[in-house]
Amino acid sequence: MAVQKSRVTRSRRGQRRSHDGLKNEALTVCQVTGETHRRHHVTKTGFYRGQPVKPAAKADVAE
Repeated sequence: MAVQKSRVTRSRRGQRRSHDGLKNEALTVCQVTGETHRRHHVTKTGFYRGQPVKPAAKADVAE
């Protein structure tokens, strides 16, 4: 079992955790629908970067 050699100070512990804080999500507005959505994600109406996104049909994949 791993056992620390010496106690980690509050300062050292805080420095390690400095990047763990929650950040606000980056939001953008869809060019077509004007809907606010997360960056690099498909909107609820099915658009990504102004283009409609359609899921591939399983029948098309089998051909």
